[in-house]
Amino acid sequence: MSTLKLKDGTEIFYKDQGQGPVLMFHHGWPLSSDDWDAQVIFFLQRGYRVVTHDRRGHGRSSQDIYGHTIEQYAADAAELVEFLDLKDVIHIGHSTGGGEVIRYVNKYADGRAKKAVLISAVPPIMVQNESNPDGVPMEVFDNIRDQTLNNRQQFYIDLTLPFYGYNRAGADIKEGIRRNWWRQGMMGGIVAHYEGIKAFSETDFTEDLKAVDIPVLVLHGEDDQIVPYENAGVKSAKLLKNGTLITYPGFPHGMPTTEAATINKDILAFIES
Repeated sequence: MSTLKLKDGTEIFYKDQGQGPVLMFHHGWPLSSDDWDAQVIFFLQRGYRVVTHDRRGHGRSSQDIYGHTIEQYAADAAELVEFLDLKDVIHIGHSTGGGEVIRYVNKYADGRAKKAVLISAVPPIMVQNESNPDGVPMEVFDNIRDQTLNNRQQFYIDLTLPFYGYNRAGADIKEGIRRNWWRQGMMGGIVAHYEGIKAFSETDFTEDLKAVDIPVLVLHGEDDQIVPYENAGVKSAKLLKNGTLITYPGFPHGMPTTEAATINKDILAFIES
């Protein structure tokens, strides 16, 4: 196992594989770097160096009870990038990881980032408020908090249904994918997961999106039941200076897994453009 001890003592688990142009993947809540398996092997086979890590409190990283904010997540990613001395990196983030990516690129990259990809990502801001009337009501996130606190083991099974669109008529349900999601979730710490809900739902990334100059690809499924695409990917692409938006009819939130062939193809085309 490769781990990096951060400045505050947190130990971050990471995988650094392959040689070539560098891709760094940032996973979603409440998962781990294993959620990128379909992308990792695809890009390794095409001559890329692939770096993934488990966010603090998640997966195999230490289960710290502090620092579960997007700001800290981005700062942690910066420490790993600097430790590995990565340059000209293409950062790819899914869901919460997309928020981590755009905050990192805006505030911490210091010229080390070449491009970014936001997949089913939470920016600009998820929660409904006066400036975001089309957002998701706070009651939804309060329920996620309640379920995480009091019913986590069962909730992490149930959540896979809308996450992968398996609650849709005619869905080809893969029990192994559901179990793998549950496995990753239960590896993480309950405090990190509970506190992370506020981070992914209430952080406002509007100014980050406006400030970023590098090319950013925004990918979002039109049947995303977790992060509705019209309030997320569509708005993010409009705020970016150099953004490209692709939406996919019928694709769910977990499309990097269920629709890996399409997502990988579009990421590769963007990277090579």
